[in-house]
Amino acid sequence: MASELQKRCPSLTVLTAGRREHHGYDLPLDLESDHDLDRLSEELSTRNKPLRLVINCSGRLHGPHLQPEKRLKQVERRQLMEQFSINSIAPVLLAKAVEPLLRRDQPFHFASLSARVGSIGDNRSGGWYAYRAAKAAQNQLLRCLSIEWARRWPKATVTLLHPGTTDTDLSKPFQTFVPAEQLFSPQRAAEQLVALLLQQTPEQSGSFLAWDGQPIDW
Repeated sequence: MASELQKRCPSLTVLTAGRREHHGYDLPLDLESDHDLDRLSEELSTRNKPLRLVINCSGRLHGPHLQPEKRLKQVERRQLMEQFSINSIAPVLLAKAVEPLLRRDQPFHFASLSARVGSIGDNRSGGWYAYRAAKAAQNQLLRCLSIEWARRWPKATVTLLHPGTTDTDLSKPFQTFVPAEQLFSPQRAAEQLVALLLQQTPEQSGSFLAWDGQPIDW
């Protein structure tokens, strides 16, 4: 996403942030750490350029001790908390961390990766209790944010994005039944999402969109 954004908007200073060491991030950031979020806000406040865009690409679906639930009997408190921590709580606290840097007379865009499976209206197969619920919660939190910012920061835009199934570690265990033409490379996914983001305006703030620009049911 960062390289695609830099290519399309060469005048921007693009910074990356993440918690994995040795990945070449410009800034260290663990979205589950209040200390890191405070440090991010302080670091960005020292820069002379206005903040124009923040894209949250974090997400958690599975791990060594975390798998999407197929049945109610598999739902556990720990898994619910882990999913909500990064998939819903982290994005809104990231927005809170950068809010002091917003300027009423300057455009700003906050975008976050959601997922079609977080749509309540589109849920026809069930399962994946914690992940679905956490993404749905993120959608509600950022929808609330878009309404508040429309009043306080009229040039701000908030967008929720479904990137499509992308060939990353997050989706690898679940790619078996995905048609080849529907499995996007990270590069293609980035190109599609950045192109879509650059088309959004404050009048469209609070939208939940698929990679092709089509709105998704809440």
